[in-house]
Amino acid sequence: MSDDLPAWAVRLRAERRNRLWSQREMARRLVEAADEDTRPRLSSRETMVRRIKAYEAGHNRPGDPYRVLYARAFGFTEADLFGENRGSRVAGEGCGVAGSRQCVAARYDIPMDPADADVSHHGPVAPEVVMYFLEQLPGHYKADMWLGPRHLIPTVATQAELIRELAQAADAPVRRGLLGAGVAYAALLGWLYQDAGDLGRARAWRAVALDMAHRSQDPQLISYALTNKAMLAVDLDDGRMVVDYTEAALADEAKLCPKVRILALVHQAHGHSMLPARDRDLVDRLLDRAAVLVDRVDDEYPWGNACRRTLGYIDVQRATAYVRLGAYREAVALWDRILGTAPESARRDNGVFWARQAAALAAVPEPERVVQITSAAASVVGGTGSARLRKEIKAVSRHATAWASTGPGRELAAIVARFA
Repeated sequence: MSDDLPAWAVRLRAERRNRLWSQREMARRLVEAADEDTRPRLSSRETMVRRIKAYEAGHNRPGDPYRVLYARAFGFTEADLFGENRGSRVAGEGCGVAGSRQCVAARYDIPMDPADADVSHHGPVAPEVVMYFLEQLPGHYKADMWLGPRHLIPTVATQAELIRELAQAADAPVRRGLLGAGVAYAALLGWLYQDAGDLGRARAWRAVALDMAHRSQDPQLISYALTNKAMLAVDLDDGRMVVDYTEAALADEAKLCPKVRILALVHQAHGHSMLPARDRDLVDRLLDRAAVLVDRVDDEYPWGNACRRTLGYIDVQRATAYVRLGAYREAVALWDRILGTAPESARRDNGVFWARQAAALAAVPEPERVVQITSAAASVVGGTGSARLRKEIKAVSRHATAWASTGPGRELAAIVARFA
């Protein structure tokens, strides 16, 4: 984004994107905001889309009646939207809700334009298009393990927007297939934004996934989308929300395939590990139920395959929950076993696992191992852009307060300080 782009142009684009509106949807919202006297005087829809592009590029400033319509559509006053009093927050250091995409883009060098193709599809949509998108998902998941969100968000964002556009143009049953693919891409994009630390965009795309899942009428997709909402709630530290979403996901458990049940049970266990009761027996029972199902996963859905892709998947979940529950020695034993067989190529995931292992070791404590492992985890951050990994590294020091004044404690503090 150009440094000299007017603050109001940055604001118009940021507010639209924060609502996940395309430029065509923005045009529709402006028309809806007009009263009966104004509406007949508005430009055609195609001309209005061109106007919106010009406004957001800073080529010309909206005049009457578009200033009023923008303010109504976004729920702001004209002064707030077009004045200079909010510019610095949206454009830069403040990083408010509307500016979250800009902050992530600046931090991770993510292009701002992929979601704005706004080229309407005309004519029928071929069934083969559905398979085209689904066949690319496994590659995206692998790239996520290797690279993290930095390099993947632009590609997945472009495809997610294209799927949404095609789904609007397609007839059933192609539309239902596109909606299914759309759930997978929206969930993946929500995860990538979550990993990048943009929880506002993550929440928005999780909502898109759930909406498309309901439209698809596929109970597997609906439960999968609810489980993805639970995954976000884990990062929001809201155990009750996690439990509520997973209970909803399991409402018709008998109809669900093993993979979807595993995902819901695992996150339900995480939710209970976050509640004040800290019921370890319940957490273990839920994870044991999930473990029994792992070898029964045989569906052809290309999404949600972490339980098959991640070595020792249930042990990873149990070790993570055990740190929350204060069962540090048991967590260390699990992490030692898991990380002895982890593939080196899964750099981001390994970094997260190392940081969790270090947190458990810090509480045991084994200070020298903590410093060594935390340093290894820290070396992964730069190449992946994972805010989640940064958060895990910073959490290590919370378990090391008893030996913070020692030599290893000072070494650990120096490592963690790089991510403050």
